[in-house]
Amino acid sequence: MNKLELLRLEHLNKKYYNKTALDNVSLTLEKGRIYGLLGPNGSGKTTLMKVIAGLHKQTSGEAYLENEPLSYKTKGNISYMPTENFLYDSFKVSDAVKFYSDMYADFKQENAYALLKEINVDTEFRISKLSSGLIGKLKVALALSRDVELYMLDEPLNGVDVLSRDTIMDLITRSCNENKTMIISTHLVSEIEKILDSVIFLKDGKIELFGDSEELRTAHGMSVEGIYKEVFRNV
Repeated sequence: MNKLELLRLEHLNKKYYNKTALDNVSLTLEKGRIYGLLGPNGSGKTTLMKVIAGLHKQTSGEAYLENEPLSYKTKGNISYMPTENFLYDSFKVSDAVKFYSDMYADFKQENAYALLKEINVDTEFRISKLSSGLIGKLKVALALSRDVELYMLDEPLNGVDVLSRDTIMDLITRSCNENKTMIISTHLVSEIEKILDSVIFLKDGKIELFGDSEELRTAHGMSVEGIYKEVFRNV
């Protein structure tokens, strides 16, 4: 195993009844990089994240984290943030912090409070009273306050205002280091491509294109957003 390797997927398939959500997906992701998981709705991005997170079981194929097959043992070393708002409306922000602290032994409560203060999320506010931008910042802050090797954020910029998007991207880049890896699913390619080290284009459950962001820009003579438009032009 390459010493930089974190996650390895080998011929991963996922089927729901007669629908193929993932089709022979093979990938190797390295430590310390930010990966963009890019593709239109229905391309398999969320399914792939949920399989890696241990929430769905692949139909066939193998997946390894630190050379260990994905299982309940590896599940604890992955912080997954789903796109939907999973927090109870009746919770105060401080309740959400306590909930995470109770759920995850690796959750750093002091880090969460420091981040929330920095990004101006009042811990006494109820979830039901927060704007979509504040909820987005809260979800990301909670996910990044876990001390794990792999973070997966599904559409972290969805429904978030422009200023909050910048804050979220700053949190992501600051949280990534040589031992921590990020996978970010998003439709907002033009806004997030500047922080992506590598990109994965997923089309109809298949890897259409995968590589280093800068190398792809050079090879194609255009931005990652431009490549995205080319790859998915007829979708």
